[in-house]
Amino acid sequence: MKKLILNLFLLTGSIGVYAQDAVDYQTPPQAMADLLLAKPTPGVSIDGKAEWMLLSNRNSYASVEELAMPEYRIAGLRINPNNYSPSRQVFINSFSIKNIKSGKTTVVTGVPSPLYAGNISWSPDEKKIAFTNTTQKGVDLYTIDVATQKAVKINKGALNVVLGGGISWLNNTTLLYRIATKPASSAPAKPLMPKGPTVQQNLGKAAPSVTYQDLIKSPYDEQLFEFYATSQLVKNTDGIETPVGKPAIYAGVSISPDKNYLMVRTIRKPFSYLVAAGGFPSTISITDLNGKLVKEIVKLPSSEGTPSGYDNTQNVARGYDWRDDEPATITWAEPLDSGLIKKQVDYHDAVYALSAPFTGKHKELFKTQTRFRGISWGDATLALVQEGLRSKQTVRINRYNPSTGALETLIERNQTDAYNDPGSPVTTKNKYGRQVIQVLENGTKLLMNNTTGSSAKGDLPFLAKFDLNTKKNEIIWRSAEGTYEVVSDVLDANKLVLLTRKESQKDVPNYYIKNLMLRIADQPITSFTNPYPSLAGVSKEKISYKRADGVDLTGDLYLPKGYDKAKDGPLPVLLWAYPREFNSAADAAQIRGSKDRFTTISWASPIYWVTQGYAVLDNAEMPIVAKDGKKPNDTFVEQLKLNAEAAINKLSEMGVGDKNRMAVGGHSYGAFMTANLLAHTGLFKAGIARSGAYNRTLTPFGFQNEERTYWEAPQLYYEMSPFSYADKIKTPLLLIHGDSDNNPGTFPINSERLFAAIKGFGGTTRFVFLPYESHSYAGKENLLHMLWEMNAWLDKYVKNAK
Repeated sequence: MKKLILNLFLLTGSIGVYAQDAVDYQTPPQAMADLLLAKPTPGVSIDGKAEWMLLSNRNSYASVEELAMPEYRIAGLRINPNNYSPSRQVFINSFSIKNIKSGKTTVVTGVPSPLYAGNISWSPDEKKIAFTNTTQKGVDLYTIDVATQKAVKINKGALNVVLGGGISWLNNTTLLYRIATKPASSAPAKPLMPKGPTVQQNLGKAAPSVTYQDLIKSPYDEQLFEFYATSQLVKNTDGIETPVGKPAIYAGVSISPDKNYLMVRTIRKPFSYLVAAGGFPSTISITDLNGKLVKEIVKLPSSEGTPSGYDNTQNVARGYDWRDDEPATITWAEPLDSGLIKKQVDYHDAVYALSAPFTGKHKELFKTQTRFRGISWGDATLALVQEGLRSKQTVRINRYNPSTGALETLIERNQTDAYNDPGSPVTTKNKYGRQVIQVLENGTKLLMNNTTGSSAKGDLPFLAKFDLNTKKNEIIWRSAEGTYEVVSDVLDANKLVLLTRKESQKDVPNYYIKNLMLRIADQPITSFTNPYPSLAGVSKEKISYKRADGVDLTGDLYLPKGYDKAKDGPLPVLLWAYPREFNSAADAAQIRGSKDRFTTISWASPIYWVTQGYAVLDNAEMPIVAKDGKKPNDTFVEQLKLNAEAAINKLSEMGVGDKNRMAVGGHSYGAFMTANLLAHTGLFKAGIARSGAYNRTLTPFGFQNEERTYWEAPQLYYEMSPFSYADKIKTPLLLIHGDSDNNPGTFPINSERLFAAIKGFGGTTRFVFLPYESHSYAGKENLLHMLWEMNAWLDKYVKNAK
């Protein structure tokens, strides 16, 4: 393998203003490297009767060499041109199956070696498990016999999963999936001489667009997308593949509850240069199981014409889906306001249905007063309809009676009000094998599972009964204080037999079977051990404090093992955060997270530095709250400063943080926050900004939760952009960015230009460009080097600051 060179643009007084470095990969201190590379605990998937458990093991991180494999970036996709699959995936590398009753665990045999598995799917009777295995030449489909723990390959043609895994069980012996129609080697070759220039035009139609990356840019890109996205739908029964319909660009295929029809969404030309594949023109059709057309439902246009504004939508039908409680009925929504939420109408959306044989006229089911967001089906008398407004942060849950058409509001709240979140309804399989709402006590109550359970004491997940008549939620079980236990599944709703995942600060997460009625001892079904022994003794505390304008804040404080405040004194601090917008100061002040969760380490975590003698304040609340009738972002910088000052003052008052040795950092919007704090305050000794956006004019049609366009609020875009104040950034700033960032808005040019601007004004900065990395980093060598860079920066400018 050729040595990969990391380009580092370096500006320090000792090297000079125009210096650049090309250095080999470095590794951080051993304690940090060990945490990064610790093997994660297995993934767990359990059958509905809690008889069998599938354990899936993954490697920590891929090598940069794997990230460097061939890749096409087209239509918002990243495609491996050799195997009709996404180019960047996290794979399972081993399977084992445990019989929960006997406790015996058996490694699954018959799997390929090495294993690169994904797309796990249990059969309807839960006697088989399907999965895909991806090689450099293609994607294959395997099934595991649960009783014998043996896997066999069942496909003949290589799968095409460019537009998603798309594996569906038609019944216990038949799988539906897509295969490639041509060998990858026959892909169109790029002509040296193009047929002509690439031309785009607009003839007076408004087409505001999110700043997507990896879009189609040329006629050759169009050819490649059509080649790689085209597939043949097939049925596989006992290893025999039967074509279903003709080759097409299948964006989605779903089976009707009665298993007699397919709803098929196919992409058609012209392909867009402004939006990703999910927004291309498409056709939704109903076919039989052989692919014969039953009815063409609708031709949908490109999403290019979607008006800007988060609650606006195209003036076309959307959200086509099967109704789970009927044999074969499709539903969809249409706007009644021409897609413009500010239009003064009594109802903004209507939801319609059409039943098999799809020859009659569709009927209206109900209308919503705000924007329709989806429906959960129960039976002939019960469904739950969700509607809301992102701009106002509101959500409403309505009870819908399909038999009478009555719609009644059950719950209405601010979606940022975590304390009053009732949870989500527990579901059960109906006669069609579809998940529908579980009802209790003669249909008068729902079982609600809140997997967060936010409260004034921190997150305490709960299970509750929601009374449909009184509209009250009665908590029947809640995680005990001192632990964090969440209901992963309800195995028997009537007997209240649960599958839970329990952890604490000292105890690694493990799974248990809990019986709330019999109140017998919980049955442990896993025994995972601590993958991070070096963190034993590190203290974690949820601290609370108040900013100057009275808003309550919290953060997760980590202190080094053996730290003694009286003996060791105040520590250097790394404050890590991510801003969030709120329309309500009361909601912003709510406590989020739990001090009682087991500390796990991802590549993005700041907790590594607790091993290096730092106090780490993770998840430091940075709320941006609407004030005096204004929108949250109207006082963005001012509120950032209030948040940061409050955190610094709290740590200083506690005696654990050295006010003169504070660093701030964040990823993505947290990086944007970091650059702003360094541009507008002198509170910190150094900053670390990873993969951020620093010039908001590059996202002119809105960003994060700001829906005003640049042309509506140019001064806001200027003032929120740290790039506008690059001449003021004199605090040392480490910029890190993946050179293959795929996130809308965080184009790598953001970091390149901010670095150049700070450099131009004589600031202290360093720019690390990580090869082959997307918005979320994945390469082992890159991650180790990233930790080394961050640690060296913090040691030089914070821990050992003069």
